[in-house]
Amino acid sequence: MANTSFHNFIFGFCTSLLIITTLSHSERGSSKKEHAPLFIFGDSIFDAGNNNYINTSLRANFLPYGDVFFKYPTGRFSNGRLISDFIGAGALVETSQGLVIDLTSQLSYFEQVRKSLRKNLGDEKAKTLISRAIYLFSVGGNDYSYIFGTNSSILRTYSRREFVGTVLGNITAAIKEIYKKGGRNFGFLSLDPLGCLPFARAVEQEQKGHGCFEEITPYVKLHNKALPKLLQKLETKLKGFRYSLSDYNEFLRDRMNNPSKYGFEEGKVACCGSGPYRGILSCGGERGIKEYYLCPNASKYVFFDSAHPTERVNQQFARLFWSGTPNSTAPYNLKALFEN
Repeated sequence: MANTSFHNFIFGFCTSLLIITTLSHSERGSSKKEHAPLFIFGDSIFDAGNNNYINTSLRANFLPYGDVFFKYPTGRFSNGRLISDFIGAGALVETSQGLVIDLTSQLSYFEQVRKSLRKNLGDEKAKTLISRAIYLFSVGGNDYSYIFGTNSSILRTYSRREFVGTVLGNITAAIKEIYKKGGRNFGFLSLDPLGCLPFARAVEQEQKGHGCFEEITPYVKLHNKALPKLLQKLETKLKGFRYSLSDYNEFLRDRMNNPSKYGFEEGKVACCGSGPYRGILSCGGERGIKEYYLCPNASKYVFFDSAHPTERVNQQFARLFWSGTPNSTAPYNLKALFEN
């Protein structure tokens, strides 16, 4: 059986710009379409294919990725669309250098886009557009996975709390940089249950026989506990700063443990891959391992490959992120951010 390790599951980062059309209503009751941009900073949960353009083996530009909706591979780590498609980064520079686009680089790309907008629209229109935009973040997971996949000295050098603080510190710096340049509306996901994804279960089975890879769980819990406090603090310090934080961890965990409740048949084993839980990243046979299994109907599965959900899961979460109630998405949902 192929050796399973966390290093094989560090996934690429993206920076994308989508234009979202919303419907606004005037005092007379008539309606008009208004356009609001969506800037996306994040990892492979959101990456629509930017990894196709960097020198990395961590790509999804081959079948069966993309087979359901696009009918061809686009670079998305799913059988179809992502959360960001339905709606409309690691945070550390050191994370898997050369394999992913780090958050600092993504910010430099954003600055290039901002300069282009100013050049093409003029300063005032560009300023308005930047201010109305939503800045969507899905970052942090790669940073925690990385330290378990590379025999990293970080595990010996930093306490859990110190390392989580470093990751959140880099995210904070990115938020403040975007705010400084006019951004006011932000969307965030809590970290998913990294230790219980198919690839992590495969690692645990290889090492101990069964269950989740619990060594990473304390980092996830600390991150998810600290993130809301961080955002609340920024809200009090940065005038006009607004955000939406959605509980991706609980959303995914519930579907993993109770798949039939949400219309799925399998919550822990991936549709595509090999090894225990199909947790080896062999889907498509283009990453050094040629043999893999592909389920006949991915819509019955929570996970498409060893770490990424199916299109159907992405669609369900996008609905929650867009119009969820405060018990799952707070203090605003994305719809409220776009409309106000």
